[in-house]
Amino acid sequence: MRIYGEKDVSKKALKGATIAVIGYGSQGRAHALNLKDSGFDVVVGLRKGGASAKKAKKDGLKVLEPAAAVKGAALVAILTPDTSQPAVYAEIKDALGKNATLLFAHGFNIHFKQIKPRKDLDVVLIAPKGPGDLVRRQYQQGRGVPCLIAVAQDATGKGKANALAYAHGIGGTRGGVLETTFAEETETDLFGEQAVLCGGATELVLKGFEVLVEAGYQPEVAYYECLHELKLIVDLLHEGGVAKMHQFISETAKWGDLLSGPRVINRKVKTEMEGVLKDIQTGKFARVWIRENKTGKKKYTKLLNKDLAHPIEKVGRELRARMPWLEQAR
Repeated sequence: MRIYGEKDVSKKALKGATIAVIGYGSQGRAHALNLKDSGFDVVVGLRKGGASAKKAKKDGLKVLEPAAAVKGAALVAILTPDTSQPAVYAEIKDALGKNATLLFAHGFNIHFKQIKPRKDLDVVLIAPKGPGDLVRRQYQQGRGVPCLIAVAQDATGKGKANALAYAHGIGGTRGGVLETTFAEETETDLFGEQAVLCGGATELVLKGFEVLVEAGYQPEVAYYECLHELKLIVDLLHEGGVAKMHQFISETAKWGDLLSGPRVINRKVKTEMEGVLKDIQTGKFARVWIRENKTGKKKYTKLLNKDLAHPIEKVGRELRARMPWLEQAR
């Protein structure tokens, strides 16, 4: 394991260079503003006249069309959604300077060969382990979100140094920059989202809510027990792992954890998780997702609408309306 910190950043890397950030979503905005505040010359590549372009200009950033933004840039960060990145690269590839560094925040399109960069380019990864809003807030507070770093193509021999300088610019070296590969970052990120953080956690919440409501308990009480209080446990886990959670929950809760946790998340669940990972490793998930996008996302839309129509959403909206500070916390 290799973790880089502020002392590992070369003072020469990207010195006086222009960095082009393509995209101004959650990560794009955070990266661009942090880099600007770190003293870099930043230009944002966006469609002329769009809402994102207006927002970036209001934030004090220089905005150009994507192909114009990358001309003369030593490093180009493609931070648009995964599904749009192949088209973005096709648009800017001829405008990219020779020996420029091409940077991604997620390895999907490189690992699954949806983008095949020119051979003269350095191709690197800086993946913050947190959403863009947190990347920005942590930076402003003098802290930093940990990042992953990887190099897929090192045409100039300066790929890693430039990537570290970029990570430093967005605050990542304050939290530590862990060395990985595009394959490891992509596969573990997809697995975490599907099996634990998003798919796994939300399905666990929904099924718990359903069991209580179907057993005759009030939906509002079920919401508090299965969703609302989840944040309290996640915060403890985030701050100090399983040990801190056990330190701050009751003896009864601990006993229930140790006795019933393995009963719910059992060998069958782990086997299903292994199946999810295999689909990711073999590229099956990527192929299905790419095809879904190319054919209009009908199944995606149907499943999303079904999720958002679950009774827990109606109950949650009503209860959260009584807690306005939840919205103010963002």
